[in-house]
Amino acid sequence: MRLLLILALALLAACGRAPEFAPLPAGTPVLCFGDSVTHGTGAGDGEDYPTRLAELTGWQIHNAGIPGDTADRAKGRIRAALEEAQPKLVLVEIGGNDFLRRRPEAAVREDIRQILAAVRAFGAQPVLVAVPRFSLVGAVVGALPDAELYAELAAEEKVPLVDKVFAGVLSDESLKADQIHPNAAGYRVLAEGIAARLARVGLLAASN
Repeated sequence: MRLLLILALALLAACGRAPEFAPLPAGTPVLCFGDSVTHGTGAGDGEDYPTRLAELTGWQIHNAGIPGDTADRAKGRIRAALEEAQPKLVLVEIGGNDFLRRRPEAAVREDIRQILAAVRAFGAQPVLVAVPRFSLVGAVVGALPDAELYAELAAEEKVPLVDKVFAGVLSDESLKADQIHPNAAGYRVLAEGIAARLARVGLLAASN
């Protein structure tokens, strides 16, 4: 009972906590950095999540998603992407292809950590988008889990985390183009979920 009370009080404190950031105004340059999911594979032109997010926020969003990219390769191109986009905010969605290639999770974690560090060194605010880890049970029951490394890394690096949104999309057959990519409706839901998380931490005005 005491533990439940402590958890309840902690939850209430979190709900009442002031936003951590100031909202970014319309026109702010934002970089969406990742793999085929950021690119928009599985949907048509203009149906990718960065385009949908731009419509929701008014931000000037640069899509730096490359199909097939891994965290290992992505850490080598993050600086060039930052120089091109000159962003104030960077959404990092990467790691799914590393999981498919069965790379060690510790290596994927360190690659993503280096990407976050590069974003910070550039002077931009990183946000981590959790990628689901394939689970046979999760696939059967329609409830894929996030890979645990994202929550752990977000806590260690003290960066905002967009959790359960991408996994929720891939857990719904009506929102998928295939087993690893959303369809147009799925990308819309992904963008809306990301916007909601950004509003929760204060990076996006609640009215957007």
